[in-house]
Amino acid sequence: MATVSLDGQAITDWPSFHRECRAAFGFPDFYGCNMDAWIDCLSYLRDDEGMTKFRLAANEILQIDVLHADALRSSVPGLLDALEECIALINERYADYGEKPALSLKLH
Repeated sequence: MATVSLDGQAITDWPSFHRECRAAFGFPDFYGCNMDAWIDCLSYLRDDEGMTKFRLAANEILQIDVLHADALRSSVPGLLDALEECIALINERYADYGEKPALSLKLH
């Protein structure tokens, strides 16, 4: 299973979340730094589009580990809820194409 880590202590607002994600996921330079762009980039995990540094196999899952999740929840209320919702939307996209879910979230 592929894994990517986000440090909740390094994320203090939405701009820092997008900076951390750009680095951790390897989003392209034209990444829009909003949740629509986040969803778009992670909807290509099994394609060779260069939207992330990850290229998943058909049944592979990318686990997103959020370290210091309590600190993140305190500093940016609602971000983890938005993250969970976006992951669910992305996994629904994969299901619509007859594929297995591509993302899971683990809070530490």
